[in-house]
Amino acid sequence: MPRPINAVVHPDAIKHNLELVRSKAPESRVWAVVKANAYGHGIERIYRALAGADGIALLDLDEAIRVRECGWKKPVLLLEGVFTTSDVKVADEHALTVAVHCDEQRELIVAAKPKKPIDIYLKMNSGMNRLGFTPEHFRAAWQRSSASTGIGDIALMSHFANADEGDVDWQLDQFDEATRGIPGPRSLSNSAASLWHPRAHRDWIRPGIVLYGGSPTGQAKDIRDVPLRSSMTLSSQIIGVQTMRAGDTVGYARTYKADAEMRIGVVACGYADGYPRHAPTGTPIAVDGVMTRTVGRVSMDMLTVDLTPCPNAGIGSKVELWGEQVKIDDVASSSGTIGYELMCALARRVPVTASQ
Repeated sequence: MPRPINAVVHPDAIKHNLELVRSKAPESRVWAVVKANAYGHGIERIYRALAGADGIALLDLDEAIRVRECGWKKPVLLLEGVFTTSDVKVADEHALTVAVHCDEQRELIVAAKPKKPIDIYLKMNSGMNRLGFTPEHFRAAWQRSSASTGIGDIALMSHFANADEGDVDWQLDQFDEATRGIPGPRSLSNSAASLWHPRAHRDWIRPGIVLYGGSPTGQAKDIRDVPLRSSMTLSSQIIGVQTMRAGDTVGYARTYKADAEMRIGVVACGYADGYPRHAPTGTPIAVDGVMTRTVGRVSMDMLTVDLTPCPNAGIGSKVELWGEQVKIDDVASSSGTIGYELMCALARRVPVTASQ
């Protein structure tokens, strides 16, 4: 292996997180969301950890097929639905449940004449203003769908705009009023609502980021009382050490200047590995289990760290970029983004394994 960087995915952590989120909504069934190749973890690597889920939800047809090829027999939900007649045929062949957020998607299903009626999740735009029928048009959309050939059971769904900020009642009230008297299971809760809004749990919850140990708010502090476990560890090693004098700078653009003599370590990890280029000086990082900070600008293949808190560190010292000790949300927050992005942005050149 030419570079010491590697990522380890922890299926046991995902299993733990799934059990935890189910305990928060004990009366609900669980769609485990594995979109974006299981948030960058790899569907095949974490598949067995999801055995306790009642269904798997995702976006891509290819990923849906991969889930079926893994042996998943329970429901699979396409969260954005279908876009072509051939998509409907794949959904028919693999017994997929399909979101329908506009009349064009319903018409695609009808026109494709599936061999078996396709179950759908009829989506309401209750205020997110991305996808779905508005509340005033939702009942008519349900009536058209229930009268359409090729469509099977109909569930009702919506998506919260700011459940992570504590406000879902305005959307819940619209949803409840617009669906009053309409039969079928309901699904509303994303990760944040699954953790913090019991009123929204309904028949199915749809946890995503929390399955992977991330905070729905993007802030690690907001889940300190929720014993989630980190599902991915990105680690590397120190490959070089420099001693800087007061006034010396490090890295491109000379963005960091030493106030006094200090040792810095060079880590085999950069933005081409998926580490955020815009991570500023002070981003948390651990060397030989000791928390320290990055200094200077992140390069394509390397970044530099302050070795002052770990004077015994040297070439070969272990570095945790994120994982159990260095929370991915803290790295992301320091970099002005969210943990979701870092998980999904892990580069293909980084070797990835699954812990046993």
